[in-house]
Amino acid sequence: MILLRKTILLFFTFFLSVQINAQDTKPISKFKDSLDGAIDLSNFLLNLHGVLPVVMPITEPAVDYGAAAIGLYFLGKENKEGDKKKPDVIAAGGGYTGNDTWFAGGGYIGFWNNDNLRYRGILGYGNINLTYYGLSDRNFARNPKEYNIQSWFFLQQAVWRIKNSNFFLGGKYQLTKTSTRFFENIDFGNLELINSGLSFISEFENYDNIFSPTQGTRIHFSYDQNLEFLGSDIDFSKANFFSLFYFGGTETWTPALRIEMLYSSDNTPFYAKPYVKLRGVPAVRYQGNFTALVETEHEFSISRRWSIVGFGGVGAAFKAIDDLNTDETVWNVGSGFRYLIARQMGLKMGVDVARGPEEFGFYVTVGSSWLK
Repeated sequence: MILLRKTILLFFTFFLSVQINAQDTKPISKFKDSLDGAIDLSNFLLNLHGVLPVVMPITEPAVDYGAAAIGLYFLGKENKEGDKKKPDVIAAGGGYTGNDTWFAGGGYIGFWNNDNLRYRGILGYGNINLTYYGLSDRNFARNPKEYNIQSWFFLQQAVWRIKNSNFFLGGKYQLTKTSTRFFENIDFGNLELINSGLSFISEFENYDNIFSPTQGTRIHFSYDQNLEFLGSDIDFSKANFFSLFYFGGTETWTPALRIEMLYSSDNTPFYAKPYVKLRGVPAVRYQGNFTALVETEHEFSISRRWSIVGFGGVGAAFKAIDDLNTDETVWNVGSGFRYLIARQMGLKMGVDVARGPEEFGFYVTVGSSWLK
C-alpha cells in the first residue's frame, strides 16, 4: 500500500492551496498569467467548479513506469469577512504500472475550525508486485525474490494546533488486511495478516508556502503501535522522525536540508520494515529495522518562471538501532528543473533525474520533492 498512500497524499497536497491567496480580478485566460503572459494554471484552478480530473505519471523504479488518475472535488469555505480559507478535498482514483501493479482508493482531507484541526481519512486497495532484497544483512542481495502483496488500507488521522502556535499534536488509527505471496516457495511464516494500531503524532511547521516552501521548518515525530486487543494478528511498533529545513537563501538560491530516521521492532512484517527513501534508489530495496539518511537540495532561479535544482544525499539501513555496523550505505546525486506553474499559489512542477548505486531514476515532481 506504499504506492496507494503516496499517490493519494500527493494529489491531496497538490490541491490544498487551490483557493489560498485567490485574487478578485477576472482572468484574461484560463491558462495564461495576466502579469507576464506565461503559461500558468492559477486562474484555471482558482475558478474551477465541480470535479477536477488529474493524470499523474508514476516513475518509481521498484514498480516500473505507469500512471495514476484521480478526480478531486473541492469544498470551498469562507470566513465571515468573505476571505477564502483552505478548502476541504474529496478524492478518488487509481493507478497502474508496467509490472502489473495497480491500486485504487479515495479519501477526505479537511482543515477545520480555522485550521486548528487537520483531518485525513483514506480507504484503498492495492495489488503491488515488488522485489525483496533482504534486510541490512543482504541475505537475498545476490538472489532477490519477487513477491506480490494485496492489501486493504484504512486510515483515520487528526492533529490539533496548540493554541495559536505552529505546534500540532494528534493521533492516527490505521488498519490493513494484507495477503503476501512469493513467486518462489519460501517460508516467511504467516503471510496473511491483519494489522491494527494507534499512533501518536507531534509536529512543528512554519512553512512560508504549504506546497513549494522556500523558507521554514517542519519537524515531525510519530510512534505507531499495532496491538492484538485492537484486532491485530501481532504486536509490533514503528517510529518515524524527520526534519525538513528551507533556509531562504537569496532571491536566486534556495538551500534545503532533509534529515530522516525510521525504526521498527524486530517482529514487524518484512514488507513494513523501513527502507532508504532517496531519489535514484528504488523503493524497499534497502531495508532494515533502522534506517537513517541526510539529503540536501539547492534550487537556483534562472528567470521568474524557471529554475534548476541539484541534490545529493546518503542513507543507510541497519539491523538494529544499537548495531550501526552495516554494508547498506547508499547514496544519490541528481539534478532537475522546476517551472512556476501557478504563480498565485507559488506552486512549482518539474522533472528530476537521479543516480543511485545501481541505476538512474526519473521523477516527476509536484511542489516539494520531499512531499509527506
